[in-house]
Amino acid sequence: MRTLLVFASLLVSAGLFAAEPIHRLDGGTISPEQIDATVTRLMKAAEVPGLGVAVIDDGKVVYLKGYGFRDVEKKLPYTPDTVAYAASFTKSAFAYMVLQLVDERSLDLDRPVYGYLPKPLLEYDDYKDLAGDERWKKITARMLLSHTSGLPNLRRFEDDQKVHIHFEPGSRYAYSGEGLKLLQLVIETIAKQPLQQLMEKRVFEPFGMTRTSMVWNAEFEDNFANGYDENGRNLGPDRRKSAGAAGSMVTTIRDFSRFLQLVMHGDRLSPKMHSEMLKAQVRIHAQHEFPTFENKATHANDAIRLSYGLGWGLYWSPYGEAFFKEGHDDGWRNYTVAFSDSGKGMIIMTNSGNGEGIFKELLEAVLKDSFTPIEWEGYTPYQQLPPRQSK
Repeated sequence: MRTLLVFASLLVSAGLFAAEPIHRLDGGTISPEQIDATVTRLMKAAEVPGLGVAVIDDGKVVYLKGYGFRDVEKKLPYTPDTVAYAASFTKSAFAYMVLQLVDERSLDLDRPVYGYLPKPLLEYDDYKDLAGDERWKKITARMLLSHTSGLPNLRRFEDDQKVHIHFEPGSRYAYSGEGLKLLQLVIETIAKQPLQQLMEKRVFEPFGMTRTSMVWNAEFEDNFANGYDENGRNLGPDRRKSAGAAGSMVTTIRDFSRFLQLVMHGDRLSPKMHSEMLKAQVRIHAQHEFPTFENKATHANDAIRLSYGLGWGLYWSPYGEAFFKEGHDDGWRNYTVAFSDSGKGMIIMTNSGNGEGIFKELLEAVLKDSFTPIEWEGYTPYQQLPPRQSK
Protein backbone atom coordinates (compact mmCIF):
# COMPACT_ATOMS: atom_id res chain seq x y z
CA MET A 1 0.00 0.00 0.00
CA ARG A 2 2.82 2.40 0.85
CA THR A 3 4.41 1.83 -2.56
CA LEU A 4 1.10 2.50 -4.32
CA LEU A 5 0.49 5.74 -2.43
CA VAL A 6 3.95 7.10 -3.11
CA PHE A 7 3.82 5.93 -6.72
CA ALA A 8 0.48 7.68 -7.15
CA SER A 9 2.05 10.93 -5.99
CA LEU A 10 4.56 10.53 -8.80
CA LEU A 11 1.76 10.49 -11.34
CA VAL A 12 -0.01 13.46 -9.80
CA SER A 13 3.16 15.54 -9.75
CA ALA A 14 3.83 14.82 -13.42
CA GLY A 15 1.64 17.76 -14.42
CA LEU A 16 3.88 20.12 -12.47
CA PHE A 17 7.12 19.22 -14.25
CA ALA A 18 7.21 22.25 -16.50
CA ALA A 19 4.90 24.69 -14.75
CA GLU A 20 5.80 25.88 -11.26
CA PRO A 21 9.03 27.38 -9.87
CA ILE A 22 11.24 24.87 -8.08
CA HIS A 23 12.30 25.52 -4.50
CA ARG A 24 16.02 25.34 -3.80
CA LEU A 25 17.87 24.44 -0.63
CA ASP A 26 18.41 28.07 0.38
CA GLY A 27 14.71 28.92 0.16
CA GLY A 28 14.96 30.61 -3.21
CA THR A 29 13.38 29.38 -6.42
CA ILE A 30 14.38 28.65 -9.99
CA SER A 31 11.96 28.52 -12.91
CA PRO A 32 11.82 25.73 -15.48
CA GLU A 33 12.88 28.29 -18.08
CA GLN A 34 15.98 29.13 -16.05
CA ILE A 35 16.83 25.44 -15.73
CA ASP A 36 16.45 25.05 -19.49
CA ALA A 37 18.73 27.98 -20.17
CA THR A 38 21.35 26.78 -17.67
CA VAL A 39 21.39 23.20 -18.94
CA THR A 40 21.53 24.27 -22.59
CA ARG A 41 24.38 26.71 -21.94
CA LEU A 42 26.44 24.19 -19.98
CA MET A 43 25.91 21.39 -22.48
CA LYS A 44 27.08 23.62 -25.29
CA ALA A 45 30.11 24.85 -23.35
CA ALA A 46 31.21 21.34 -22.33
CA GLU A 47 30.17 19.71 -25.62
CA VAL A 48 27.84 17.24 -23.91
CA PRO A 49 25.57 15.65 -26.54
CA GLY A 50 22.72 14.38 -24.36
CA LEU A 51 21.49 14.74 -20.80
CA GLY A 52 18.59 13.81 -18.57
CA VAL A 53 17.79 15.76 -15.42
CA ALA A 54 15.32 15.17 -12.60
CA VAL A 55 14.65 17.40 -9.60
CA ILE A 56 12.90 16.25 -6.43
CA ASP A 57 11.29 18.56 -3.88
CA ASP A 58 9.56 17.50 -0.69
CA GLY A 59 10.05 13.89 -1.73
CA LYS A 60 8.27 14.30 -5.09
CA VAL A 61 9.60 14.56 -8.63
CA VAL A 62 8.85 18.13 -9.74
CA TYR A 63 11.03 18.44 -12.83
CA LEU A 64 11.97 15.83 -15.41
CA LYS A 65 13.41 16.47 -18.84
CA GLY A 66 15.77 15.21 -21.52
CA TYR A 67 18.08 17.48 -23.49
CA GLY A 68 20.17 17.17 -26.62
CA PHE A 69 20.74 13.95 -28.51
CA ARG A 70 20.85 10.29 -27.60
CA ASP A 71 22.31 9.72 -31.08
CA VAL A 72 24.20 12.70 -32.46
CA GLU A 73 24.72 11.27 -35.92
CA LYS A 74 21.01 10.53 -36.44
CA LYS A 75 19.85 13.60 -34.50
CA LEU A 76 17.66 11.47 -32.25
CA PRO A 77 16.52 13.33 -29.11
CA TYR A 78 17.44 12.35 -25.56
CA THR A 79 14.12 11.98 -23.70
CA PRO A 80 13.13 11.06 -20.13
CA ASP A 81 12.56 7.51 -21.41
CA THR A 82 15.89 7.09 -23.18
CA VAL A 83 17.69 4.02 -21.87
CA ALA A 84 21.26 4.85 -20.87
CA TYR A 85 24.07 3.14 -19.03
CA ALA A 86 23.73 3.71 -15.29
CA ALA A 87 27.31 2.64 -14.46
CA SER A 88 27.83 2.69 -10.69
CA PHE A 89 24.29 3.84 -9.97
CA THR A 90 23.94 0.06 -10.09
CA LYS A 91 25.72 -0.27 -6.75
CA SER A 92 23.13 1.79 -4.86
CA ALA A 93 20.22 -0.09 -6.42
CA PHE A 94 21.91 -3.40 -5.57
CA ALA A 95 22.56 -2.25 -2.00
CA TYR A 96 18.89 -1.38 -1.57
CA MET A 97 17.93 -4.91 -2.58
CA VAL A 98 20.54 -6.41 -0.23
CA LEU A 99 19.18 -4.44 2.72
CA GLN A 100 15.74 -5.91 2.09
CA LEU A 101 17.31 -9.34 2.65
CA VAL A 102 18.92 -8.06 5.85
CA ASP A 103 15.50 -6.87 7.01
CA GLU A 104 14.18 -10.37 6.37
CA ARG A 105 17.08 -11.86 8.34
CA SER A 106 18.33 -13.79 5.34
CA LEU A 107 21.63 -11.93 5.67
CA ASP A 108 23.51 -10.58 8.69
CA LEU A 109 25.50 -7.43 7.96
CA ASP A 110 28.20 -8.40 10.46
CA ARG A 111 28.63 -12.10 9.78
CA PRO A 112 31.67 -12.94 7.60
CA VAL A 113 30.25 -13.56 4.14
CA TYR A 114 32.26 -16.70 3.44
CA GLY A 115 30.01 -18.49 5.92
CA TYR A 116 27.10 -18.22 3.49
CA LEU A 117 28.93 -20.06 0.72
CA PRO A 118 28.75 -23.83 0.17
CA LYS A 119 32.51 -24.13 -0.21
CA PRO A 120 35.59 -22.18 0.94
CA LEU A 121 36.03 -18.86 -0.83
CA LEU A 122 39.46 -19.88 -2.12
CA GLU A 123 37.88 -22.72 -4.08
CA TYR A 124 36.11 -20.21 -6.33
CA ASP A 125 38.27 -19.33 -9.34
CA ASP A 126 37.69 -15.61 -8.84
CA TYR A 127 39.19 -15.72 -5.33
CA LYS A 128 42.00 -18.26 -5.48
CA ASP A 129 44.46 -15.33 -5.63
CA LEU A 130 43.66 -14.64 -1.97
CA ALA A 131 45.44 -17.82 -0.88
CA GLY A 132 47.92 -16.99 1.86
CA ASP A 133 45.96 -13.97 3.10
CA GLU A 134 43.54 -15.11 5.80
CA ARG A 135 41.95 -11.68 6.09
CA TRP A 136 39.25 -12.74 3.63
CA LYS A 137 37.65 -14.54 6.58
CA LYS A 138 36.95 -11.17 8.22
CA ILE A 139 35.02 -9.56 5.36
CA THR A 140 31.34 -8.84 6.08
CA ALA A 141 28.43 -7.50 4.05
CA ARG A 142 28.66 -4.22 5.99
CA MET A 143 32.26 -3.82 4.84
CA LEU A 144 31.38 -4.64 1.23
CA LEU A 145 28.50 -2.14 1.12
CA SER A 146 30.55 0.61 2.78
CA HIS A 147 33.70 -0.01 0.70
CA THR A 148 35.87 -0.91 3.69
CA SER A 149 36.80 -4.49 2.75
CA GLY A 150 40.28 -3.71 1.43
CA LEU A 151 39.46 -5.29 -1.93
CA PRO A 152 40.39 -3.28 -5.05
CA ASN A 153 38.01 -1.37 -7.26
CA LEU A 154 38.56 -3.74 -10.18
CA ARG A 155 41.23 -6.42 -10.42
CA ARG A 156 42.09 -5.37 -13.96
CA PHE A 157 43.48 -2.14 -12.50
CA GLU A 158 45.93 -4.08 -10.31
CA ASP A 159 49.52 -4.36 -11.56
CA ASP A 160 49.23 -8.14 -11.79
CA GLN A 161 45.48 -8.09 -12.58
CA LYS A 162 44.82 -10.26 -9.54
CA VAL A 163 42.55 -9.60 -6.58
CA HIS A 164 44.26 -8.59 -3.32
CA ILE A 165 43.27 -7.32 0.12
CA HIS A 166 45.11 -4.03 0.56
CA PHE A 167 44.42 -3.27 4.22
CA GLU A 168 42.79 -4.69 7.32
CA PRO A 169 39.10 -5.20 6.46
CA GLY A 170 36.90 -2.60 8.13
CA SER A 171 39.75 -0.22 8.96
CA ARG A 172 39.22 2.46 6.30
CA TYR A 173 37.47 3.41 3.08
CA ALA A 174 38.57 2.51 -0.45
CA TYR A 175 36.03 2.24 -3.26
CA SER A 176 35.64 -1.37 -4.35
CA GLY A 177 33.71 -2.79 -7.27
CA GLU A 178 35.27 -6.16 -6.48
CA GLY A 179 33.59 -6.00 -3.10
CA LEU A 180 30.16 -5.73 -4.72
CA LYS A 181 31.06 -8.60 -7.03
CA LEU A 182 31.80 -10.79 -3.99
CA LEU A 183 28.55 -9.75 -2.33
CA GLN A 184 26.66 -10.64 -5.51
CA LEU A 185 28.03 -14.19 -5.25
CA VAL A 186 26.86 -14.38 -1.65
CA ILE A 187 23.39 -12.96 -2.35
CA GLU A 188 22.75 -15.23 -5.32
CA THR A 189 23.76 -18.17 -3.12
CA ILE A 190 21.46 -17.15 -0.27
CA ALA A 191 18.46 -16.33 -2.47
CA LYS A 192 19.04 -19.18 -4.95
CA GLN A 193 18.17 -16.76 -7.74
CA PRO A 194 20.26 -14.87 -10.31
CA LEU A 195 20.81 -11.19 -9.72
CA GLN A 196 18.63 -10.03 -12.61
CA GLN A 197 15.60 -11.82 -11.18
CA LEU A 198 16.26 -10.51 -7.69
CA MET A 199 16.49 -6.93 -8.88
CA GLU A 200 13.37 -7.23 -11.01
CA LYS A 201 11.35 -8.70 -8.16
CA ARG A 202 12.58 -6.48 -5.34
CA VAL A 203 13.39 -3.13 -6.99
CA PHE A 204 12.49 -2.61 -10.63
CA GLU A 205 8.95 -4.03 -10.72
CA PRO A 206 7.67 -2.68 -7.37
CA PHE A 207 9.18 0.74 -8.08
CA GLY A 208 7.64 0.95 -11.56
CA MET A 209 11.03 0.98 -13.29
CA THR A 210 9.77 -0.49 -16.55
CA ARG A 211 12.80 0.51 -18.65
CA THR A 212 15.50 -0.57 -16.22
CA SER A 213 17.42 -3.83 -16.23
CA MET A 214 20.69 -5.41 -15.14
CA VAL A 215 21.10 -6.78 -18.69
CA TRP A 216 20.18 -5.45 -22.10
CA ASN A 217 16.60 -5.97 -23.22
CA ALA A 218 15.47 -5.96 -26.85
CA GLU A 219 12.62 -3.63 -25.84
CA PHE A 220 15.18 -0.88 -25.27
CA GLU A 221 16.14 -0.73 -28.95
CA ASP A 222 13.39 1.81 -29.66
CA ASN A 223 14.98 4.53 -27.53
CA PHE A 224 18.55 4.13 -26.27
CA ALA A 225 21.55 6.41 -25.93
CA ASN A 226 25.00 6.04 -27.41
CA GLY A 227 27.90 7.01 -25.19
CA TYR A 228 30.40 9.60 -26.47
CA ASP A 229 33.95 10.04 -25.25
CA GLU A 230 35.65 13.32 -24.36
CA ASN A 231 36.44 13.94 -28.03
CA GLY A 232 32.92 13.25 -29.23
CA ARG A 233 33.62 9.78 -30.59
CA ASN A 234 30.57 7.53 -30.66
CA LEU A 235 31.16 4.53 -28.36
CA GLY A 236 27.70 3.06 -28.93
CA PRO A 237 25.28 1.80 -26.27
CA ASP A 238 26.25 -0.46 -23.37
CA ARG A 239 24.55 -3.78 -24.05
CA ARG A 240 25.51 -6.02 -21.10
CA LYS A 241 24.63 -9.71 -21.38
CA SER A 242 25.41 -10.66 -17.78
CA ALA A 243 24.23 -8.99 -14.58
CA GLY A 244 26.88 -7.39 -12.39
CA ALA A 245 26.23 -5.71 -9.04
CA ALA A 246 29.15 -3.34 -9.53
CA GLY A 247 27.78 -1.78 -12.70
CA SER A 248 25.69 -3.48 -15.38
CA MET A 249 22.40 -1.62 -14.97
CA VAL A 250 20.77 0.45 -17.69
CA THR A 251 17.98 2.85 -16.82
CA THR A 252 16.24 6.10 -17.75
CA ILE A 253 16.12 9.41 -15.96
CA ARG A 254 12.41 8.80 -15.37
CA ASP A 255 12.98 5.37 -13.84
CA PHE A 256 15.89 6.42 -11.66
CA SER A 257 13.94 9.42 -10.39
CA ARG A 258 11.27 6.96 -9.25
CA PHE A 259 13.93 4.93 -7.51
CA LEU A 260 15.46 7.93 -5.74
CA GLN A 261 12.05 9.24 -4.69
CA LEU A 262 11.09 5.92 -3.11
CA VAL A 263 14.52 5.50 -1.51
CA MET A 264 14.03 8.88 0.15
CA HIS A 265 10.72 7.58 1.52
CA GLY A 266 12.38 4.35 2.69
CA ASP A 267 9.92 2.25 0.75
CA ARG A 268 10.28 -1.55 1.21
CA LEU A 269 12.76 -1.10 4.06
CA SER A 270 12.07 -0.99 7.78
CA PRO A 271 12.66 2.43 9.38
CA LYS A 272 15.60 0.93 11.27
CA MET A 273 17.24 -0.40 8.10
CA HIS A 274 16.61 2.82 6.19
CA SER A 275 18.32 4.72 9.00
CA GLU A 276 21.22 2.27 8.99
CA MET A 277 21.66 2.70 5.25
CA LEU A 278 22.13 6.44 5.66
CA LYS A 279 24.28 6.25 8.80
CA ALA A 280 28.00 6.89 8.47
CA GLN A 281 29.79 3.55 8.57
CA VAL A 282 33.23 5.07 7.96
CA ARG A 283 34.64 8.60 7.73
CA ILE A 284 36.56 9.33 4.55
CA HIS A 285 39.97 10.99 4.80
CA ALA A 286 41.37 10.11 1.37
CA GLN A 287 42.34 13.08 -0.81
CA HIS A 288 40.48 11.65 -3.79
CA GLU A 289 38.06 8.86 -4.53
CA PHE A 290 40.38 7.49 -7.23
CA PRO A 291 42.91 5.96 -7.48
CA THR A 292 41.70 4.08 -4.45
CA PHE A 293 44.99 3.06 -2.83
CA GLU A 294 47.24 5.96 -3.81
CA ASN A 295 45.84 8.52 -1.44
CA LYS A 296 47.36 10.53 1.37
CA ALA A 297 45.15 11.28 4.34
CA THR A 298 43.55 14.71 4.43
CA HIS A 299 41.18 16.68 6.63
CA ALA A 300 39.93 18.76 3.70
CA ASN A 301 36.45 17.22 3.87
CA ASP A 302 36.07 17.14 7.64
CA ALA A 303 33.76 20.17 7.56
CA ILE A 304 31.20 18.25 5.50
CA ARG A 305 31.81 15.01 7.45
CA LEU A 306 32.41 13.07 4.26
CA SER A 307 31.53 9.44 4.96
CA TYR A 308 30.13 6.30 3.44
CA GLY A 309 26.93 4.56 4.43
CA LEU A 310 25.56 1.32 3.00
CA GLY A 311 25.55 1.83 -0.74
CA TRP A 312 25.68 5.64 -0.63
CA GLY A 313 28.22 8.36 -0.01
CA LEU A 314 27.25 10.81 2.75
CA TYR A 315 28.04 14.38 3.67
CA TRP A 316 26.73 17.13 5.92
CA SER A 317 25.61 20.58 4.80
CA PRO A 318 23.88 23.54 6.46
CA TYR A 319 20.73 22.16 4.82
CA GLY A 320 21.07 18.81 6.54
CA GLU A 321 22.49 15.40 5.73
CA ALA A 322 22.90 14.41 2.09
CA PHE A 323 23.47 11.10 0.36
CA PHE A 324 24.94 10.74 -3.11
CA LYS A 325 26.15 8.35 -5.78
CA GLU A 326 28.17 8.70 -8.95
CA GLY A 327 28.15 6.67 -12.15
CA HIS A 328 31.28 6.76 -14.28
CA ASP A 329 32.47 4.86 -17.35
CA ASP A 330 33.82 5.63 -20.79
CA GLY A 331 31.19 7.76 -22.50
CA TRP A 332 28.93 8.02 -19.46
CA ARG A 333 28.86 10.36 -16.46
CA ASN A 334 26.01 10.33 -13.93
CA TYR A 335 25.38 11.94 -10.57
CA THR A 336 22.64 11.90 -7.96
CA VAL A 337 22.29 13.61 -4.60
CA ALA A 338 19.43 13.87 -2.09
CA PHE A 339 18.93 15.88 1.10
CA SER A 340 16.97 13.89 3.65
CA ASP A 341 15.64 16.74 5.80
CA SER A 342 14.11 18.79 2.99
CA GLY A 343 13.26 15.94 0.64
CA LYS A 344 15.16 17.69 -2.15
CA GLY A 345 17.34 15.93 -4.67
CA MET A 346 18.67 15.92 -8.19
CA ILE A 347 19.74 13.36 -10.77
CA ILE A 348 21.94 14.10 -13.77
CA MET A 349 22.58 11.46 -16.43
CA THR A 350 24.80 12.22 -19.43
CA ASN A 351 26.01 10.21 -22.41
CA SER A 352 29.35 11.99 -22.47
CA GLY A 353 32.81 11.71 -20.99
CA ASN A 354 32.60 15.48 -20.53
CA GLY A 355 29.42 15.27 -18.47
CA GLU A 356 31.09 15.52 -15.07
CA GLY A 357 32.50 18.91 -16.01
CA ILE A 358 29.09 20.55 -15.62
CA PHE A 359 27.93 18.82 -12.43
CA LYS A 360 29.24 21.46 -10.02
CA GLU A 361 27.68 24.43 -11.79
CA LEU A 362 24.42 22.63 -12.48
CA LEU A 363 24.00 21.50 -8.86
CA GLU A 364 24.69 25.01 -7.61
CA ALA A 365 22.31 26.63 -10.10
CA VAL A 366 19.37 24.29 -9.65
CA LEU A 367 19.64 23.18 -6.00
CA LYS A 368 22.04 25.72 -4.51
CA ASP A 369 24.15 22.72 -3.54
CA SER A 370 27.73 23.93 -3.20
CA PHE A 371 28.74 21.19 -0.78
CA THR A 372 28.98 18.14 -3.04
CA PRO A 373 32.64 16.97 -2.80
CA ILE A 374 33.52 17.69 -6.44
CA GLU A 375 37.28 17.89 -5.88
CA TRP A 376 37.37 14.63 -3.92
CA GLU A 377 35.46 12.98 -6.75
CA GLY A 378 38.08 14.23 -9.19
CA TYR A 379 35.67 16.04 -11.48
CA THR A 380 37.36 18.46 -13.87
CA PRO A 381 35.31 21.63 -14.49
CA TYR A 382 34.40 22.03 -18.15
CA GLN A 383 36.40 25.26 -18.34
CA GLN A 384 39.55 23.23 -17.66
CA LEU A 385 38.92 20.40 -20.11
CA PRO A 386 41.65 20.00 -22.76
CA PRO A 387 40.81 20.90 -26.37
CA ARG A 388 39.12 18.13 -28.28
CA GLN A 389 41.21 15.98 -30.57
CA SER A 390 39.91 15.28 -34.06
CA LYS A 391 37.66 12.24 -34.38
